[in-house]
Amino acid sequence: MTDFAAPVVATAGGDAARTADPATPLVVLLHGRGSDERQILTLAGHLPEGPAYAAVRAPIAEGGGYAWFANRGIGRPVAESLAETTAWFTTWLDEVAPVGRPGVLVGFSGGAAFAGGLLLQDPTRYAGVAVLHGTLPFDAGLAVTPGGLEGAHTFVAQGDQDHVIPRELLDRTWEHLTAGSGATTRSHRDPGGHGVTLELLVELGGWITERLDPSR
Repeated sequence: MTDFAAPVVATAGGDAARTADPATPLVVLLHGRGSDERQILTLAGHLPEGPAYAAVRAPIAEGGGYAWFANRGIGRPVAESLAETTAWFTTWLDEVAPVGRPGVLVGFSGGAAFAGGLLLQDPTRYAGVAVLHGTLPFDAGLAVTPGGLEGAHTFVAQGDQDHVIPRELLDRTWEHLTAGSGATTRSHRDPGGHGVTLELLVELGGWITERLDPSR
């Protein structure tokens, strides 16, 4: 297995104490390919107060930024690479958010495929998993089967003019999460392309609140 460095983690407002507090719900933000943890952390300012927000830097250097896995084409992870990076990430997550701590994953683009891999590995571990402008990791060593996400809660968002992620992968992801996976899914479509809009953040924020507030 590749010997990755310890995760670099940025927290909203630098609030590392709340990120480590097992009594505080945690939202983990996963950036896109070639980006980094600081860029994705800016979303936290538009999301609900209450949870702790942590953005993790992907372990593979690429293009002035970082990537979650080696790929064999856009949106198509190499199975061995994805297995290594998900194991690395889960080791960190087990320390800061052991099973029982409410947690949500929010992945954008390449981070969405990575979040999808974590979801497929352990569908009911997370209070919710958001797949924003990205694809599930099909044909990457993980079972993507009808009903396989029974009990999971997901949020999927796509842009009608997204030309970054192959349309066939976007369509397959949308169909699986909204109709075939067995997950309870909230969906959002934008008329634009590969980017996060304020309208999306409002809807995502409402979903995060629902997933992390036990009174709802």
